[in-house]
Amino acid sequence: MAYDDLRSFLRALDREGDLKRVKAEVDPHLEVGEIVDRVNKAGGPALLFENVKGSAMPLAMNVFGTDRRLLKALGLRSYDEISEKIGGLVKPELPQGFVGLREAFGKLGSVAHVPPRKVKEAPVQEVVRTGEDVDLDQLPALFTWPEDGGSFFNLGLTHTKHPETGVRNLGLYRLQRHDRRTIGMHWQIHKDSRNHYQVAARRGEKLPVAIAFGAPPAVTYAATAPLPGDIDEYLFAGFVQGRRVEMVDCKTVPLQVPAAAEVVIEGWLEPGKTLPEGPFGDHTGFYTPQEPFPALTIDCVTMRRRPLLQSIVVGRPPTEDGPLGRATERFFLPLLKIIIPDIVDYHLPESGGFHNCAIVSIDKKYPKHAQKVMHAIWGAHMMSLTKLIVVVDADCDVHDLHEVSWRALGNTDYARDLTVVEGPVDHLDHASYQQFWGGKAGIDATAKWPEEGYTRDGGWPRMVMSDPETADRVTKRWKEYGL
Repeated sequence: MAYDDLRSFLRALDREGDLKRVKAEVDPHLEVGEIVDRVNKAGGPALLFENVKGSAMPLAMNVFGTDRRLLKALGLRSYDEISEKIGGLVKPELPQGFVGLREAFGKLGSVAHVPPRKVKEAPVQEVVRTGEDVDLDQLPALFTWPEDGGSFFNLGLTHTKHPETGVRNLGLYRLQRHDRRTIGMHWQIHKDSRNHYQVAARRGEKLPVAIAFGAPPAVTYAATAPLPGDIDEYLFAGFVQGRRVEMVDCKTVPLQVPAAAEVVIEGWLEPGKTLPEGPFGDHTGFYTPQEPFPALTIDCVTMRRRPLLQSIVVGRPPTEDGPLGRATERFFLPLLKIIIPDIVDYHLPESGGFHNCAIVSIDKKYPKHAQKVMHAIWGAHMMSLTKLIVVVDADCDVHDLHEVSWRALGNTDYARDLTVVEGPVDHLDHASYQQFWGGKAGIDATAKWPEEGYTRDGGWPRMVMSDPETADRVTKRWKEYGL
């Protein structure tokens, strides 16, 4: 089972020797970031800084920094476990006979028991501070890279709701601490919370916002998942962890937050109120420039009696983003196959920032099938931001970058097999010559057919492979060779 809250997960890691308590004083200005980046890249443990300069609050870092820890936090043996559950739910077959009917009801039951549940009292509201008692300087924000524009909270789960429909959104955005009661909201152009803010501004209304820190692991993961706007992240979190998430009404805004969170800040966004935000050393490995973003005034902070804060360090990969991105890749494969059934498997390399590059395998069935799949991906929700798509045959392991490179670099005639288009790119994309849109490419690295214009004598060559009988004999005799 997934862990109910952050601190129970940290206790489990502590018992297993996968949590390092740092008792020495550490400075959130550059020092914490340098420590965490080194430990993460070395595959090291989760970190709990117990003596953070300027704050009485411990700081939990690198909590999801390895696949093992993230899987443990979510109560999974492998990422494919959730992928298989999702795949089972979205299969369209009608039940056959009594056994099939029982399985169908089982699928419905697995969804019905996971909507969030409201509670009246919550650990996160044991301490309540309002008005002038609010002081964000007491929370350990990180100044991570030398050219950052200030100190940031990097793992605050931001809650908003659509002013007209009331539909809730949970997102993960960086948050710059401007002063003791003001936070900058880095809402990128393609994000649902930005849309909520724009609708509220058009109506001349303030937008309520609540930001939770140190939430249950499944909730934190759900905030990072690129779900469509009409799917409740808390329903997804409940599905992942196998039980309902408990939520509580906020004290000063009409929103709900996880009852088991460590800290929650509440406030209202005034229409048109912005402040310069950034620069920020981002997950792209480059600084994103300073831009004006909405500035949130904090009216209330609630917390546990002895709270801790959770954050992450982003920058040049690999970082803690890695396991979170790999989870999303596996979890959403069944849903992507519903939209694009041609796909056998796909891989989003961390070195490509996950969303910038997609390697896709297909069971090729007709000429130019690869190009059809490229355009389908560019039309699929947030996959529309993908800049490079490499399409390979089904016998290629998309997770073996050496094999993918061998096929993509040596099996293509770029005059014919390269597709170049223009379209939307990520808000943070610094490579496009103008913001928000730019060039994209698709590489058809599949075996080419005569119908696609490959008419050389003998057709597409056969791949070099070992003789199966000899390979089997060598395997059986391997110890005899003394190798």
